[in-house]
Amino acid sequence: MITIRRGGTLTDEHHRLLALWAADCAEHVLPLFQSEQPDDPRPRAAIEHIRAWTRGEVGMMAARAAGGHAMGAARPLRGAPRFAAYAAGQAGAVGHVAEHDLGAAAYAIKAVRATALQGEQEAAGIAECRWQRAQLPDEVRALVLEDQRVRNDLCWSVFE
Repeated sequence: MITIRRGGTLTDEHHRLLALWAADCAEHVLPLFQSEQPDDPRPRAAIEHIRAWTRGEVGMMAARAAGGHAMGAARPLRGAPRFAAYAAGQAGAVGHVAEHDLGAAAYAIKAVRATALQGEQEAAGIAECRWQRAQLPDEVRALVLEDQRVRNDLCWSVFE
């Protein structure tokens, strides 16, 4: 199957690569949630579900539902733990809508910024964005970088 989307076409294999990249972005900041809510498994479950979706082990609806539960875990929180849970929730939804990959990345950057000292937030966000980009599979690198350029304003300008 090939999906037409902003920036071009998206094959099933590329969709799975975007989902795995989003899972990596969310998992990178997951400890920020777990340090505040160590007994809440919902964000971790969302990451596990989207990875299972890429292997064909769970359906899209199950992965998306797990993503929604992760977002539910975020709602009562503030700062880095909230953003980390939202990153996991966005990652969980990538199987449903591929563009959620940027949501996972953007929320992860916001989580890292929220942990930085006053005056160091921007540098922390830039470092996280660079880390994320280093994880991008070559097959989807151009697509993601173009999406980040086009949708940067929608994503709190974290990709500049």
